[in-house]
Amino acid sequence: MTFSTRLPDFDAKIADRAEPAKIWKARCYIQEHSEEELSLTAVARFVKISPNHLSEKFKEVTGVKFVDYIARLRFAKARLLLQNSHRRISEIAFEVGFQSLSQFNRVFKKISGQSPTEYRAKENKTHLSALNGSDGCKTIETLAEKMRSRTTAVSGTLRNREAINDHALAQRRK
Repeated sequence: MTFSTRLPDFDAKIADRAEPAKIWKARCYIQEHSEEELSLTAVARFVKISPNHLSEKFKEVTGVKFVDYIARLRFAKARLLLQNSHRRISEIAFEVGFQSLSQFNRVFKKISGQSPTEYRAKENKTHLSALNGSDGCKTIETLAEKMRSRTTAVSGTLRNREAINDHALAQRRK
């Protein structure tokens, strides 16, 4: 089984049995500090066990290597940012904790099978297709028409308010 096919089900493996406290504590620490530079040694020091023991137990409990767990967590955060923002890919990579853009691109492609740029383009295309519906641009045209009618309504309301204000001013001057 490859890295990318094993990742989605590792949380289910943990849920099937009791997780040792030290591994749970390590996972919590990783999640809280995933944007920072993390090392096996630093996390092991935090949970007060040897790095080798943490590495072995982490893999045993989660089914994923320590570094792959961190990569998957950062990937998940990056994927959400790619879907929901127009920020540069390099900004996203560093924000979620990758130390270099090449590392980010390599991990992203390994997990998703596509580069971050390809992923974003595909997501944008999927999003536009969902907006368009099955009949092409009809939905977008409908949205544009609704916006035009709202703009007209707002303009009419503003004209009415201006007329009321003008009338009030004229009354005060008398």
